[in-house]
Amino acid sequence: MAVLGAHMSIAGGYHRAVRRARDAGCDCVQLFTKNNNQWRAKPIAAQQAGLFRSALAELGISHPLAHDSYLINLASPDRSLWEKSVGGFVVELQRAELLGIPYVVTHPGCYISGGPRAGLRRVIRALDRVHRQISPTGPQCLLETTAGQGTSLGWQFEQLAAILDGVKHPERLGICFDTCHVFAAGYPMATPDQYQATIEALDRAVGLPRIKAFHLNDSARDLGSRVDRHAHIGRGKMGLEPFEHLLKDPRFSRVPMCLETPKGREGGVDLDVMNLRTLRGLVRA
Repeated sequence: MAVLGAHMSIAGGYHRAVRRARDAGCDCVQLFTKNNNQWRAKPIAAQQAGLFRSALAELGISHPLAHDSYLINLASPDRSLWEKSVGGFVVELQRAELLGIPYVVTHPGCYISGGPRAGLRRVIRALDRVHRQISPTGPQCLLETTAGQGTSLGWQFEQLAAILDGVKHPERLGICFDTCHVFAAGYPMATPDQYQATIEALDRAVGLPRIKAFHLNDSARDLGSRVDRHAHIGRGKMGLEPFEHLLKDPRFSRVPMCLETPKGREGGVDLDVMNLRTLRGLVRA
């Protein structure tokens, strides 16, 4: 059975995110450990961390994930921003460790200028620097597949492979597969053959054992648009078929899959609840 969940707000405390996940019917949860649009953050108190860990155990929510700040750009050609991003990502991993979260998802970054190869080299140097400052037994970084919007890296599986091949400790990295991003990047998944071809291409590039998490999002834009716009499951350009193929793939039955779809309510129903019902309906179909 698929492990399904959603990204939840930490407003009111980290343990509140776990309760929101339980109330929505989640099996797993993803969160930011701080304001994702600010560099600074208050230290995590031991009591906060304890409440979070206790809530996970008490409410039966497994596979917690963290997502790093959107300000971080490990591919930046600006030396000052690159240094700040490295330091910021170290802090993200340290905060996740305090909370007992095993994985921190990050976008590889935007190269801005100088081309993708130079950007990938900067990402590799950044991750090597981060790994020197973080215990090898601490949380693992998950490189997220991206849509390829602007100068973002990670939209081609080969770019992720280049990072894994270039770092000194590839065993400390994993991959987070975002369905919207992969679709927008040009990888089709509608038919069984298309789905298998896309997964096989990913396997050749990085190896399926590296897939430690999924983001389940439909796409508001077309296949190959390279535009990152999330939509509710089955209401975007992807349709339901790719999600059915993925949810019924036994290779990923124990990998956490978190929604990042728009929040709100529709007809009195929480939209996370609605999307989770849709996904579980596909599993039962």
